[in-house]
Amino acid sequence: MRIISGLGCALLLAGCTFKGVPDPALSARDAEYMALVPEAEFDPHFARYEIADPTREAPGTIVVETKERQLYLVLPNGWAMRYGVSVGDEAYGWTGTARIDRKAEWPAWNPPAEMIRRWPHVHAMQGGPMNPLGARALYLSDRGRDTLYRIHGTNEPEKIGQAVSSGCIRMRNIDVVDLYNRVPVGATVIVR
Repeated sequence: MRIISGLGCALLLAGCTFKGVPDPALSARDAEYMALVPEAEFDPHFARYEIADPTREAPGTIVVETKERQLYLVLPNGWAMRYGVSVGDEAYGWTGTARIDRKAEWPAWNPPAEMIRRWPHVHAMQGGPMNPLGARALYLSDRGRDTLYRIHGTNEPEKIGQAVSSGCIRMRNIDVVDLYNRVPVGATVIVR
């Protein structure tokens, strides 16, 4: 009987440390474009939740835990929003501290020269549902210099939770819209 009671208490306590969060409101364009991105099954471990803050950073800080494949937006009062992400693979992973220099909705994609040398088939694209940057992009800078890394949506939601990018942090489009709505230009981003 104690085992069952202990298990029941543990489940109740676990229920108090995270909760689901409703999707953000979408514009007509967002809804139209997102409907064109293929649906993908994903592990609920990478869903968007409000949780007890594991980062110990100041409210408003974004922390990307690359090994966990999770991004945390630190909220006041000991809470954080947790989002599943894809990260750079070992060859292209980036860690450090940056700031959000600018934000864009359905941004154009201009792959850097080194990416084009590695993959000659990639090319610049206007924003839209087939663009690799997805619904939103948060551009990261270090002391005013563009890092060339972004936190952005994706047209490959099936890859959330994997190490597959060229260093950027990819999110499901609905999640990057939620994050975009919550953070201002100038917010600190820590990638570790």
